[in-house]
Amino acid sequence: MGSASGNELLIVSEEICQKIVGRGDAFKAVESVFGAMSRKDAYNFPVVREAIGHADALYGFKSGFDKAGMSLGVKSGGYWPGNMAKGLSNHQSTVFLFDPDTGRLGALVGGNYLTAVRTAAASAVSIAHLARKDSKVLGMVGAGHQSQFQLRAAVEQRDIEKVVAWNFHPEMLPKLGAVAEELGLPFETVEREQLGAEADVIITITSAFEPLMMKDWIKPGTHIACMGTDTKGKQEVDVALVAAASVFTDEIAQSISIGEAQHAIAAGTLKEADITPIGEVINGNHKGRSSDDEITLFDGTGVGLQDLAVASVAAKLADEQGLAKRVAL
Repeated sequence: MGSASGNELLIVSEEICQKIVGRGDAFKAVESVFGAMSRKDAYNFPVVREAIGHADALYGFKSGFDKAGMSLGVKSGGYWPGNMAKGLSNHQSTVFLFDPDTGRLGALVGGNYLTAVRTAAASAVSIAHLARKDSKVLGMVGAGHQSQFQLRAAVEQRDIEKVVAWNFHPEMLPKLGAVAEELGLPFETVEREQLGAEADVIITITSAFEPLMMKDWIKPGTHIACMGTDTKGKQEVDVALVAAASVFTDEIAQSISIGEAQHAIAAGTLKEADITPIGEVINGNHKGRSSDDEITLFDGTGVGLQDLAVASVAAKLADEQGLAKRVAL
């Protein structure tokens, strides 16, 4: 866990997390924990998520235990929609890590940057294991805060030659375009139909409650990572598209209840047995993509174990590099 010894608590700030936890660290941590989940070596506890009746905020807890990585803890936080106007990130969270042997609090780790980097790592893991090897065009649906993390992580998995993007608020797209330019990639703002026609890999990262991408727009062989739907009622893609795709997810229980699959399950066009945990592919128990024409879809609902995995890395690195603040308990 990287916690301090004795009766000391490690505190790892947002600034330190950004400084020491890279995309490679996050990818390895998330890939490992998905594998552990599939082997039943790690499990998530039930999620608590509530509207608190103040500031339009959603607040909750994600927690779990990874026996393989020895990470035990909880991420506490949520979404405050008015924060951007105050110069703060709308997403606010902190990760609490405990010693699995004693239950003692070992570390407090800033969770905002880590949430963004672990979410991007999950889609990157899905691209690494499911996208066609010859994928060249990346489609981005969404241009909010997390989209930049998604873009940076995705292009490291395939030889991407071009980025096409759409956002409900077009004025937000230039920021994403600047990231593509920094990465040396051509960037084009397109309508959704054209995005579907061009993209080999599509990442949806929005807070939509309606389908933004339709089945008829998607070409054979596309890999889609649906990363925005994490609440009952949210939806980013057409039910028919989910039904037509080979569906993979981080955790089936969340996929069918709060993930992108919830709508196809409710419509009866997808069964729980049709969904494969991505850990099965990572562990070599499922072949993943079966043909170049197959549409694969990753339903990334976001699980507490991802947060604990990257927070454990942050605590360990901060401890090793002498960057964590130590407080006596």
